[in-house]
Amino acid sequence: MRKASVYFKLGIILTLIMLLLASCARGPDQKPQPKEEPTITLYVNETGEVKEIKLEEYLAGVVAAEMEPTWPVEALAAQAILARTYTLENIETGRVKEMHGTDASTSVEEFQAYNPDLINDQVRTAIEATRGEVIKYKGQYVKGWFSACCASNTAGAEEGLNWTETKTPYIEAGLDDGCLEITQEENVNWEARIPLAQVRAAVQEIRGNELGDINSAEITETGPSGRAVEITLGETKVNAPELRLAVGSDIMRSTLLKDISLAGDHLVMVGNGYGHGVGMCQWGAKRMAEDNKSPEEIIKFYYRGVTIEKLWD
Repeated sequence: MRKASVYFKLGIILTLIMLLLASCARGPDQKPQPKEEPTITLYVNETGEVKEIKLEEYLAGVVAAEMEPTWPVEALAAQAILARTYTLENIETGRVKEMHGTDASTSVEEFQAYNPDLINDQVRTAIEATRGEVIKYKGQYVKGWFSACCASNTAGAEEGLNWTETKTPYIEAGLDDGCLEITQEENVNWEARIPLAQVRAAVQEIRGNELGDINSAEITETGPSGRAVEITLGETKVNAPELRLAVGSDIMRSTLLKDISLAGDHLVMVGNGYGHGVGMCQWGAKRMAEDNKSPEEIIKFYYRGVTIEKLWD
């Protein structure tokens, strides 16, 4: 009887050790993953309405708005995997919850673009083909970043987005996806002539103080992909990704600059690409899809060392 009691106690101890090890393996910050497709709350910025919507239904409206819905299904499917990852990762952080009390919003500035009117059969096929699939790195959701055209030269997170909050070792700079071979001419070479008054307003927005004399303009720091990280205007140093957002991302189309100069009362920039260049390049995804690459292959080109996991059927 005593021997049986000892074995029983040992069994309990071993069980407790196994449970403790399993908990440690999961990691302190890793949260339980959904087993079934969740229903989320969506703040409709245009009307102020709050609606409940199935996640996959919501994603269809995101993919249709974020990528040209007539593009190859494989490219749309890669966008769907990214959008699903981005959505769940941001719901975990609760950023929109703080603003609107909801999981997501329809504002591209706050969350993601969303337009259910653009959904077509190709988008629906892409959503269904990747249902429940997300991207993880060491058990955690990755940052689901993407841009329109990286100019066949992807950016690191810090140089492209001024992102320093977390490490992103799965994002590599300098990857050549060949997007320039198929993209629009305005993404291959662009020139922006920005009134100095607009530049002054942008710098004041960033720094909170007025800009001094602008008698010179130069790139004083670049990142691993060659993108401008710091631009000096006169005596003032400005972070290039921040300047792009403040001036207007449709005007200063990227920070992959070939030249910057002054011409009268204008700041002139010449560059390549469209967008921050971090993560997946949409035109590059289109090119790979046309080369018969799968959505998973497209994702793993841009996100290195990651796994694609299926959270629900």
